[in-house]
Amino acid sequence: MENNFFKSVIDADDAPVVICDLEHTIVYMNPTAVKRYEKRGGAALVGRSIKGCHNGDSNAKIEQVIAWFKKDKGNNKVYTFHNEKENKDVYMIALRNDAGELIGYYEKHEYRTRKSMAMYDLRNGEN
Repeated sequence: MENNFFKSVIDADDAPVVICDLEHTIVYMNPTAVKRYEKRGGAALVGRSIKGCHNGDSNAKIEQVIAWFKKDKGNNKVYTFHNEKENKDVYMIALRNDAGELIGYYEKHEYRTRKSMAMYDLRNGEN
């Protein structure tokens, strides 16, 4: 039952969410990620290595961040990129089990552009 709540949160996110295990295998993509990466394979990317989606320099940086995540349970978020075109910041986030052990990671997108919709406007059903 709990997993349904967590999946619902991830699936409702307007930003792409691609979750990977420590072998860099994509274990889940939310609907926004599936759509965004459709030209690269979309949902068919699940089960494949994220490293196939990045160049050598990016893959080396991913490994560097994973090593940093492993050094300390408090090492959980790294700023990796600013996308000027979409006005968003991108982070790598550690995923840990209840014991604090690193079990994977994901890329988090935080948009800086203010929403243009009116607050609490329920007329169209979308917020």
